[in-house]
Amino acid sequence: MGPELIGWAASAILLATLVRQIVTQLRDDSARGVSKWLFVGQIAASTGFVTYSALVGDWVFIVTNACILVTAIVGQVVTWRKRRRAGA
Repeated sequence: MGPELIGWAASAILLATLVRQIVTQLRDDSARGVSKWLFVGQIAASTGFVTYSALVGDWVFIVTNACILVTAIVGQVVTWRKRRRAGA
């Protein structure tokens, strides 16, 4: 098994777990258990990792970190909406 195949497989596993977490979060009526800094930190880190990955030209990490960045943004939006509804 080549190194890139291992990288893509690991990427798929990580993204599947993140998407599953967002689905769980969507089904929960509140966002009580989610730190307000979790997604802010994830967005900042993912932005840095996408930039780094692009600079070194590693497509596995460019794609993976771009997808993780999207999951962080979606997670943040879901959390904001849940908290706003719970406070209303």
